[in-house]
Amino acid sequence: MVLAGLEVIVIGGGVAGLAVAAGLRQCGAQVLVLEQAGGLREVGAGLQISPNGARVLQALGLGDSLTGFAMRSNAVILRNGATARQVMRLDLPDHGAGFHLFHRADLIALLAQALDGVETRFVAQVTGVNTTGPRPSVTLQGGEVLTADLVLGADGLHSVLRPALQAGKGESPFFTGQVAWRALIPEGGSPDPQAQVFMGSGRHLVSYPLRGGQLRNIVAIEERKAWVSEGWNHPDNPANLRAAFAGFGGPVPQWLSQVDSVFLWGLFRHKVARNWHKDHAAILGDAAHPTLPFMAQGANMALEDAWQLVQCLRQSPVPRALDQYQRARHARVTKVIEAANRNARNYHLRPPVAGLAHAGLRLASRLRPDAALRRFSWIYDFDVTRP
Repeated sequence: MVLAGLEVIVIGGGVAGLAVAAGLRQCGAQVLVLEQAGGLREVGAGLQISPNGARVLQALGLGDSLTGFAMRSNAVILRNGATARQVMRLDLPDHGAGFHLFHRADLIALLAQALDGVETRFVAQVTGVNTTGPRPSVTLQGGEVLTADLVLGADGLHSVLRPALQAGKGESPFFTGQVAWRALIPEGGSPDPQAQVFMGSGRHLVSYPLRGGQLRNIVAIEERKAWVSEGWNHPDNPANLRAAFAGFGGPVPQWLSQVDSVFLWGLFRHKVARNWHKDHAAILGDAAHPTLPFMAQGANMALEDAWQLVQCLRQSPVPRALDQYQRARHARVTKVIEAANRNARNYHLRPPVAGLAHAGLRLASRLRPDAALRRFSWIYDFDVTRP
């Protein structure tokens, strides 16, 4: 195996961390994953894995298990928020890698199936990283120091490793003027496996079923002038969510009436990191390029990063491989993030612009029903696993 003998510490047991750990182990590396939680039980709501991410799961040997952990989506439907009238339907292909609706915990469980031979330590809080020298080290809460040939930071938005790789002063994220609620509600019956986007003035709501229709995922975005802190787990009163979307029609009122627990977070925009690597250390996923949720590409970019990083390590010595990895990924993730930022504005149009835009989308969908999906084919058709 080409990476036999390479000792790697991966900080973080989320999507990026488990995917890179699985890929490295399959190439013979000795991998230790440090996860601050008490187990691989990532809570949260849903996420969407598009074909570009699904191809990585297939390449990791998990393709046959996909249908057991996710629902294959057949469409994305854009609707007018107030009337629930369909504005555009994007039919998704029923062949190839496909689009999949995952509960985040189920994606973690799927990736865990590829971790044979990977050592995982839980309740392992990393407090510091030393990147100098051929053997970088991490310090755990309590003072224990671990060393390896390579340290990878897959530790998300508030990465411990990212600041150590940046030259000069720190980076300050800025508030986008948007907040998001997320909630799960029970779902009876067998709903169509499709994502629906309800668009309104200064707000929109996305919903899709999970776990074979047992649950429904809801993410609701509202424009707001001020927000204090960044984070994923600020409990909120469901009444605030219902009030913010009181003018929405269709199934939305019934969905929101079932919400008894909801979390609210402020959406902050972070720059793509200037430096993804230094010496024998590198970052990937949200640690390198936090992504707003408006193209559903955060987890997909993490999977692509993981595969690309492993392939670069297979082909070149560590310092050169890390440089090749950043060069291969930087332009693509930057372009995806810019597309997500534009989508946020498109969902929140106000009258009279909204009416004109929706009419244009209806006409376009009748004349060229595949045009909207083809517009983003550069995202979905990309295959990072192709030699």
